[in-house]
Amino acid sequence: MSNTPLMALVVEDDRSWQGILTELLSDAGLQVETASTLEQALPLIRARAHRIAVLDLSLEGSDPHNREGLQVLEAVRRSDPGCAAILLTGFATVELAVNVLTEAGAFSCLRKEAFSRAQFRELVQKALRLPPPLSPTPNEPSAPTAPAPVAPATAGAPSGGTALIAEDDAGWRSILTELLGGAGYRVHAAAGFGEALGLLRREKFNLAIVDLTLTPGLPGSPEESQDGRRLLSISRTARIPTIVLSGTADPDGVQQTFTEYEVFAYLAKQNFDRRAFMETVQAARSSGPAQAGELNRLTDREWEVLELLAQGMTNKEIASRLVITTNTVKRHLKSIFEKLDIHTRAAAAAKAARLG
Repeated sequence: MSNTPLMALVVEDDRSWQGILTELLSDAGLQVETASTLEQALPLIRARAHRIAVLDLSLEGSDPHNREGLQVLEAVRRSDPGCAAILLTGFATVELAVNVLTEAGAFSCLRKEAFSRAQFRELVQKALRLPPPLSPTPNEPSAPTAPAPVAPATAGAPSGGTALIAEDDAGWRSILTELLGGAGYRVHAAAGFGEALGLLRREKFNLAIVDLTLTPGLPGSPEESQDGRRLLSISRTARIPTIVLSGTADPDGVQQTFTEYEVFAYLAKQNFDRRAFMETVQAARSSGPAQAGELNRLTDREWEVLELLAQGMTNKEIASRLVITTNTVKRHLKSIFEKLDIHTRAAAAAKAARLG
């Protein structure tokens, strides 16, 4: 995980509002820069990327006709496309709010007279869960966030194998598809549990990226993560190295996910870093590509037979343990030998030990 702090920008000419907004953003784990004028804000926007910007519409005291905040918003949209801009104003009209949201690209528009700390905190958390921009630097134009279900196939087998992305947000699917495709994976992306399950039944995967909160719901509610957890259970059984990508990072929940589902890594969307993600992907690839590629061919029953064989059990002992006949054990072993390209029990036991 990157140690680079997430930055926020507050452009507000009222010192009291500056203090309130800085406090709330700092509580959310952001490092805050402040500016009181358009002239002060522009160099900050050009100097570095910000995850969130809170902009006052009017930067000239009580002048209701001042719209310098819109100039700041345009500068953010042009130079820092990955920044979620929140416009804060005491002079908002319905027409202005609609224009700011639809044409100027603001994330939200809030009225000062109806400002709620709790609502603002929720808005900040929602903004932090947004996917980062596809462009690697702030001054490059942002890429579209249309869903990209399958990365273009190249000639021959993909060097990284096949990867599954289970993510209900189109922006995140696009970003992850781009990154994994660039790493040599053939990518299949699913927006929901049913689509992902179908892919898992039709394809053999070397890597899975699963959004823990795959089904939208209230943050922290038990219902919001059931589909994601069901996929984790399936990927664990299939021995697919799995990276969890989640908008929540509660320590107890993270520990529970590692313990119950044996995931390879758990990454928080709020702190997503491209380099750290690709390093994690590479580590997952290096940790056991043979396990993912070879053992995924086995059924659950074949896996059980292989485990017992590796423990030195005879066909009769395996049959007794699994409550099946010895002929059924022989059929399973024949299938295992064919799928793993081996010919003896000793070779099967050795491969099982090597693959863990």
